[in-house]
Amino acid sequence: MKKFMKITFLGATKTVTGSNYLVEAAGKKFLVDCGMWQGKAELEEENFQEFEFDPKEIDFVLLTHAHIDHSGRIPLLYNDGFRGAIYTQKATMDLCSIMLPDSGHIQEQEAEWKNRKRVRQGKNIVIPLYTAEDAEKCMEIFKPVNYDEIIEITPEIHIRFNDAGHMLGSAIVEVWINEDGQDKKIVFSGDIGNNDIPLLSSPTMIETTDYLVMESTYGGRLHNRNDEKANLFLNIVSETLEKNGTVVIPSFAVGRTQEILYEINNLKNNDNSEEFKKEYDTLMKTPVYVDSPLAISATEIFRENMNLFDEETQQLIQSGDNPLEFPGLQFTKTADESKSLNEMDGAAIIISASGMCDVGRIKHHLKHHIWNPNSTILFVGYQAPGTLGRRIVDGAKTIKIFGEEIAVNARIEYIEGYSGHADQEWLMNFIYSFITKPKHIFLVHGEPDGQEILREKIVKQLGIPVTIPEFGEIYSIKDEAIEKISQLERVVAEREETPRLEVIEKMKILKNELADMEEIVKSDYLTDDATDDDIAKLKLRLKELENQILKIVEND
Repeated sequence: MKKFMKITFLGATKTVTGSNYLVEAAGKKFLVDCGMWQGKAELEEENFQEFEFDPKEIDFVLLTHAHIDHSGRIPLLYNDGFRGAIYTQKATMDLCSIMLPDSGHIQEQEAEWKNRKRVRQGKNIVIPLYTAEDAEKCMEIFKPVNYDEIIEITPEIHIRFNDAGHMLGSAIVEVWINEDGQDKKIVFSGDIGNNDIPLLSSPTMIETTDYLVMESTYGGRLHNRNDEKANLFLNIVSETLEKNGTVVIPSFAVGRTQEILYEINNLKNNDNSEEFKKEYDTLMKTPVYVDSPLAISATEIFRENMNLFDEETQQLIQSGDNPLEFPGLQFTKTADESKSLNEMDGAAIIISASGMCDVGRIKHHLKHHIWNPNSTILFVGYQAPGTLGRRIVDGAKTIKIFGEEIAVNARIEYIEGYSGHADQEWLMNFIYSFITKPKHIFLVHGEPDGQEILREKIVKQLGIPVTIPEFGEIYSIKDEAIEKISQLERVVAEREETPRLEVIEKMKILKNELADMEEIVKSDYLTDDATDDDIAKLKLRLKELENQILKIVEND
């Protein structure tokens, strides 16, 4: 019986998160990406659902790049029994070694924060998706590959990673498959970069493919030109600094932060006018803080992989002008250093993660600055629907941070041109670059409106059939025909909890609660201001904690 290649679309379908594609061909099952769902609460809940396949049956994974929406569920895949190789570009492996444990740490923190409330409410605790330790363990199965090198996975399956220009180590993956004597080629674009992203080379143009799975994040939009965005950046920053305000830049720790540092350093080469020089001098006298331990580690990995930088950047470095170093640039590592930034007087620029404002230190900086009309919140990257960043960009009058309602009085700006994704023009250029045009294109990693605009443009200008898959749709490639054969039904099920993890999690929560109580005693109850009622409440809370500890010991 003749076999046919099958592709199942399990993420980034009519959305920009959770990239995950299952390919069955030549007797093997493999994944392209295994990303985390990010954004709206209902999307993030998808992370806790069982995989639609048995991880133990997956032979290998092709990872396009390190961003969490492409790599973030790999530790979970590992925990569920996957032990095949994860093929990826070396710099991507280096970045995953810091980004995945950081993601695990965030999972632990979020679970701990939720559980403090749940314990007080008498509810069952939630378990983190995975831990930092889990993420560190899964790195043992990563297998680094170089760009432009054809790798034989099996005699029937060969792959090649090409520079996607999206972030350090990002790749467009070519896959050659021989099945029943018939050769097929499929290309997975991953995320395609802009043509002019600082530090990075332009995306590789691929010559041939039979089938193309392509991202479409900005399928319906065009970006600002590079010179326009540089001047806009400087004007926004200068106007804020003149008012002695703070510029807060929510930025992805990996990639975007390094691009912004490059941009600040490179501004000096843009204009020779007196007005420009004045603005630039103001900028150079202003401290620039990178407030993200992950961004600091990522910057070091960038420095270690300078061989991947574009020619212009390499020439700058050789001339002694390192674009990731300039006067006034400071890195804050500890939580105390981060807190001190919000106690400073005077103008400053704070670059902090996360880029969509949902987690991390950026939320603290927003709390301290978004109410101030002299300050500016400057967005330099895509804001997914449902994120705090998207609500701010869309014009929210108030936002809630750490349970507190805060007025949005600061200047809100969004410079779209800094996106790491190709716009409509460059997506079309990518398709035009094929000497032999794809027989069929699947559009993924985009929002429906933009995808539809791009689909119509491709069909009209190139005559190539285009499919925009739904979640769980399975397509077979029979000879030269694409056929939808079925669609998986989403089965919602609770993940099995590990009793040992539950105990550990409960003890961690109680440990933190006790630490909080200790601080209260030190700060408030050792003064003469404490009333008998205050002390009685404290004793009652301590008794409750004692009882919870006894329950854990007795029941577990």
